[in-house]
Amino acid sequence: MKKQALQILRFLAFFTIGIFIFWLIYKDQDINRIKSILKNDVNYSWIWVSLFFSILSHISRSVRWNLMITPLGHRPRLLNTFLAVMVGYLMNLVIPRMGELSRCGVLARYEKISFAKLAGTVVVERIIDVLALLVLTLMVIVSQFGYVLDLLRRNPEIEQKLMSVVTSPFLIGAVLLFFIFLFGFRRQIKKSKLYKRVEYTLMHFKEGLYAFKNIEKKGVFLFHTAFIWLMYYLMLYVVFFSFGFTSGISPLAGLTTFVMGSFGMVAPVQGGIGAWHFMIIESLSLYGVAKSNGMIFAFLAHGTMTALLIVFGLLSLMVLPFVNRRQA
Repeated sequence: MKKQALQILRFLAFFTIGIFIFWLIYKDQDINRIKSILKNDVNYSWIWVSLFFSILSHISRSVRWNLMITPLGHRPRLLNTFLAVMVGYLMNLVIPRMGELSRCGVLARYEKISFAKLAGTVVVERIIDVLALLVLTLMVIVSQFGYVLDLLRRNPEIEQKLMSVVTSPFLIGAVLLFFIFLFGFRRQIKKSKLYKRVEYTLMHFKEGLYAFKNIEKKGVFLFHTAFIWLMYYLMLYVVFFSFGFTSGISPLAGLTTFVMGSFGMVAPVQGGIGAWHFMIIESLSLYGVAKSNGMIFAFLAHGTMTALLIVFGLLSLMVLPFVNRRQA
């Protein structure tokens, strides 16, 4: 009961933060103007193209995950992997980072694979995605350094908040106390049932981590990694052509906007709501797009991407028991 209550409180806390940021961004906007532009001045054909790229990225992610699972001695059906990935995205909209656990749980249930091993593959997958994002960030810094510097100058609170988190005495103190506790009670901890259970789980977890070394088709794996991020970029960039005020944005400017938005998605709020909008609006303003127009762009781009995840996530939850009824 306590666990459920904590999950509910966590959900409400993150959701409130996201909604509050969203409200701060849009509270002074002319709603009638936004409605008018969305109704009369948007080429929705490009939105459908964006959603198509989004689906391709999810399929590619499912294929890549299967490549990581195969060395574990399992060959899950691609359909089950895809449905698990979509359920994971849906759960991320409920509680940040819950999606990784959810998709492992779904696949573990229907494909009879160790949850801990699957979690290990997801950790490796996330590390690789972080490296990919860092490479893209480096490309943006090198090619668009002046614009990035301008963004930090105009929003010094971004740098201040990052530094305040890293240098927080509460964080440093908590880390020190944690290690002191581990050292002082290490013998008692090793004898506990919890420690043995964690040790057993970590053993399977390491198998998932080491599975990457045994991937047979590493070239295919790298191709899907590049393809996933290309689709992520394109699903945002093509939306620029939906509006007259963003149709002239260059590919490099689009890359800057995409990378900054990706960091907004990292924020601990459901689906990056609020944080993603802020980063996109600020990035577009660097390239001459008025913030009032950037807000409309961010609203439509984020809204359609989120709608897709909700629809496919709910459909996946409903379809999973039917496509696996023979195995049940």
